[in-house]
Amino acid sequence: MADSMDEDMEEEPVPLRQELTCPVCQGIFRDPVLLPCSHSFCKNCLTQSMRYNRGCPVCRTVFRDGQDIPNRALGDACESFLKYPEWRPRETPTRQNTCNIHLRPLELYCEKDEEPVCVECVTLHSTHRLWPLKEGAPICKRELGFKVQIFEKKVESYKKMTNKINNAMDHIKIQAGLAEKQIKAEFERLRQVLVTEEAMRLRALASEEEEKINALQELNDKTKNDIVDLKGLVESLKREMGNEDLPLVQNFKTLKQKAQWTEEDPCLAADCLLNMGEHVGALSFKIWKSLQPHVKYNPVVFNPNTASPWFFLSEDLTCVKESSERLTVPENVERFDPCLFVLGAEGYTSGKHRWDIIVGDSPKWVVGVCKESLARKKKFTLSTSRGVWAVVLSKGVYTASTPERTVLQVQQRPERIRIKLNIDKGEVSFWDGGTAKHLVTLEHKFDEKVFPIFGPGLHDAPMVLAPGKMAVHTS
Repeated sequence: MADSMDEDMEEEPVPLRQELTCPVCQGIFRDPVLLPCSHSFCKNCLTQSMRYNRGCPVCRTVFRDGQDIPNRALGDACESFLKYPEWRPRETPTRQNTCNIHLRPLELYCEKDEEPVCVECVTLHSTHRLWPLKEGAPICKRELGFKVQIFEKKVESYKKMTNKINNAMDHIKIQAGLAEKQIKAEFERLRQVLVTEEAMRLRALASEEEEKINALQELNDKTKNDIVDLKGLVESLKREMGNEDLPLVQNFKTLKQKAQWTEEDPCLAADCLLNMGEHVGALSFKIWKSLQPHVKYNPVVFNPNTASPWFFLSEDLTCVKESSERLTVPENVERFDPCLFVLGAEGYTSGKHRWDIIVGDSPKWVVGVCKESLARKKKFTLSTSRGVWAVVLSKGVYTASTPERTVLQVQQRPERIRIKLNIDKGEVSFWDGGTAKHLVTLEHKFDEKVFPIFGPGLHDAPMVLAPGKMAVHTS
């Protein structure tokens, strides 16, 4: 029983001693006085502190002469405490826990300088906000906690990014499979004279597939490594936050400097997917020299990497129509979503260009050209002021995409729209491809690359790119 009582006496006084310790001298209170702010100090300690500042040494609340009153209850408790020799303080503050300037205990926290200070340092931090150490430590923990939350959220976003990367790689493989099937079919038809050409194009496809997948795999590996590093950083910060208040505050500056993340967030590159137009767009024209009579030429083909997820494109990239359900495609930056558009595979910066679009009896469509920087991931107004030069059919009315919405007088409903683009002259004109009747000409000084743009709308009738006529000239 006696041993048990001795053990209790050893353990119990520690929190009691803290309550009876003056925050200035770090000794048991002697003649304690109480300030209006509810903080207590040795009478002599308060007198010394008032030489430099008329505020409370802990919270800096200003008080007037006579407002400090003897704290008799605290004084009696200190006297009772000191009657037990084994409870008297036996340790002196270590060098690590004292101010390097004044050699006084570090019991305050400067919020501006983010470091612990002693009461003698109050005059050096007169314009700073000071907190008792036990109130300053939670401030540090709170700020580090915010860092932890940010990094934990970043880990989750990086995990989601790996899913997007994996989806993009799967899509590339699907694209490569479709392209390979088309290439093989086309070359089978022309095999006798095009064996060499076929092998060359398959190598080009395989090379780009490998290049794009390797690039994405490298990005994926780096993202996974970043996740590991972020988790390590989070665990390190959590471990440091579990330390005692003073070591935590002393290391806070260093921790805060280490708690930085300068790596760029992962994202899919603008050209991360296969250039399908290069491999299968106007393919027969590209092999014209080998077998000219069998060549099919399209001056424009669709770029599937820009197509809205609600569009289905034919294998040869010349026909687009509504999909019965939203397609699972990568969220690459070139793709239109939520707007319902698709671009041509090739952009233009100079020269004359011409192509026909078969719109048939579709009740709603948009055809024209647009600047390369046109928004892809948000809705926008079809207007020349926004970088779209187009003709629109909607609710039975044909209009040009001028800011004032120019209504076009069309006597006979055209089933085929012809577009003539003259970059150097700064003109894009629209014609009825069946009757060759001029509809409208829009003028603009094109200062960036422009692409054919198509909005087939959501209905059963497809929009088809008509094949072009070829004229072969040699010299």
